[in-house]
Amino acid sequence: MKKRVLVFVKPDGVKRKLVGKVISRFEEAGLKIVAIKMAKASRKLAEKQYPKTEEQIVGMGNKPLRAALERGETVREVEKIFGTKDPRKIGLILRKWLIEFLISSPVVVMVLEGENAVENARKIVGYTDPERAERGTIRGDFGQDSLYNANKERRTTRNIVHVSGSDKEAEREIKLWFKKKEFFDY
Repeated sequence: MKKRVLVFVKPDGVKRKLVGKVISRFEEAGLKIVAIKMAKASRKLAEKQYPKTEEQIVGMGNKPLRAALERGETVREVEKIFGTKDPRKIGLILRKWLIEFLISSPVVVMVLEGENAVENARKIVGYTDPERAERGTIRGDFGQDSLYNANKERRTTRNIVHVSGSDKEAEREIKLWFKKKEFFDY
């Protein structure tokens, strides 16, 4: 069944002139662009893009904790960076960093359509942490950052691209960025 997914090339990907390469990866995999534009997100849009739901915040907050343990570090290392080991508080800090990054520079945002669009797009993009993303994925091939370094430098990870995490999230995000008249069928 054909579905849609929201994807945007983040400020780091735009600045590094990776937009064409990112788009070609999706098209080569059979996903079709049905809407696309360059945009500078307002703070209000960025805050809606990264909602403050408990599930989202705690989920984000757990990532640095898991990453530290996977690297053989202790939770204490994460606590030094964030001033807490509470996933909710860490998630709120990460959300702030994400919002600041998103509004810092233009992004190229698009809606892709195809079979299992979300799942396929996420496979093409690769793991969130570019350091751990598989070769052959966008983040694995073009990533120059890591979750570890970003946290130490108290900023969000520069991982080139955002992809909706689920069909439900895609529906919500597409409505944030696009009006119905901006879609094309061809």
